[in-house]
Amino acid sequence: MRKWLPLLTICLGTFMLLIDVTIVNVALPDMARDLDASFGSLQWVVNAYAVAMAALLLGAGSIADLAGHRRIYLGGLAVFAVSSLICGIAPNPVVLIAARIAQGVGATAMAATTFPLLNNSYEGRDRGTAYGVWGAIAGASSAIGPIIGGVLTEAAGWRWIFFVNLPVSVLAIALCMWVLSEDSETHRARIDLAGMGTFAVAAASATYALIRANEHGWSDTGTVSMLVVAAVALAAFVIAERRATDPLLDLNLLRERSFAGVLIAAVALFFAAFAALMYTSIWLQSVLGMTPIQAGLIGLPLSAMAFVVSGGFGRYLHGANAGRIIGSGLLVIGAGGLVGALLVHGDASWPALVPGFLLIGGGVGFATATLGSATMSTVPPQRGGMATGAVNTAQQLGMAFGIAVLGGVFTARARTVLGARDVPDAEASARAVAGGRSAMLPPQLQDAVHASAVAGVQGALAVAGVVGVIGGLAALALIRPARAAAIADAELEPETAGR
Repeated sequence: MRKWLPLLTICLGTFMLLIDVTIVNVALPDMARDLDASFGSLQWVVNAYAVAMAALLLGAGSIADLAGHRRIYLGGLAVFAVSSLICGIAPNPVVLIAARIAQGVGATAMAATTFPLLNNSYEGRDRGTAYGVWGAIAGASSAIGPIIGGVLTEAAGWRWIFFVNLPVSVLAIALCMWVLSEDSETHRARIDLAGMGTFAVAAASATYALIRANEHGWSDTGTVSMLVVAAVALAAFVIAERRATDPLLDLNLLRERSFAGVLIAAVALFFAAFAALMYTSIWLQSVLGMTPIQAGLIGLPLSAMAFVVSGGFGRYLHGANAGRIIGSGLLVIGAGGLVGALLVHGDASWPALVPGFLLIGGGVGFATATLGSATMSTVPPQRGGMATGAVNTAQQLGMAFGIAVLGGVFTARARTVLGARDVPDAEASARAVAGGRSAMLPPQLQDAVHASAVAGVQGALAVAGVVGVIGGLAALALIRPARAAAIADAELEPETAGR
């Protein structure tokens, strides 16, 4: 039993960092009322966490390779605990968003060390089992977040979605100090500060521009300026990486089609599976009048399917054709989004979401269980932090961009419906609906509000579904079957040698 304690320690961190991607979704209407937060502020409460992770994950992976994965994981747990406390006592949106950024920093340290710690703790078939269990936890965590968030928000208030992290963090820290061993080998090189800085600016600026465009439009000076900053920073990042002796990201890896396929799959996975949950939750609560618990339970089919599929089949998928499994999982996720878009129309209510959520959960279970092992096959073990950081960065960028893009889709669709019904100031009303403030609109507009919210959710699910399908096709085309066989052979070698 003790041999699985390292897996428990790693899974506790994964559980917390992934749950906090989506746990705030069902609490957004309560936050909006309690903190008098705007639609843009609500997007940033969700996105500040994802943007911090996306901006820092590449750097965290390289730092972990230098300083040791156990040490960085332990520090991440401590930062995550302290920032969760600050989130829980935040008096206004500014403090909450700042604390969410800090929370994302701690989560980054944990995420960047997950795969190297698993590889360092297990070999052979035990490693396959560990990845299968981890995949089950990871697949269910993001989806189960709204359920836990709903229970805590309704029973104790939205602040407890952050306070609950404290005891879990303490347990994870204690286990980390007890059962995780120091790295047998670390990579000695210079930290690529230029690469870290330019990439962080590029990721943050691009996300800020997308969110600002939802409120001020694409022609807004601030939006255009941020897009220019993002483009310049990205170009500077490429130049810095080509000149660096020890680059943050070896750009030659992008020429490896399997690695490129894994990155595309990671972006598509979080965009297609999880970004729309923010807007379905707002629809369920602020328009249909459901409680946070009820809204969270609507996501149960998604989380249950992800857990069952990844936990039940993950160990058997290890070493199989990674491209086929990841690609098929994404296609199923895409189909789930499109099915949801077809069913959510007219006077639709919450049951219209269930069939699509079941499909999305099944796809998440398949794709997540294999993505980790496919990632670690691209670089030597001592550079595992680079591969982990790159793929986790892609996931968080997928989440951040997805929330921003789908927010624009939701608002545009809602504005079109409200304008067609001659609602005064359709633009402001659409933002109120998207921001969970539909109750502030006049009662005589409730039919129009419901129709606009349905149109917004339908559009968000449709776009997410298309992204899932495109990502699935890319994974099928790019991730080579031979790569999966190499993974299996390499991991079974220690077992075979010991016989």
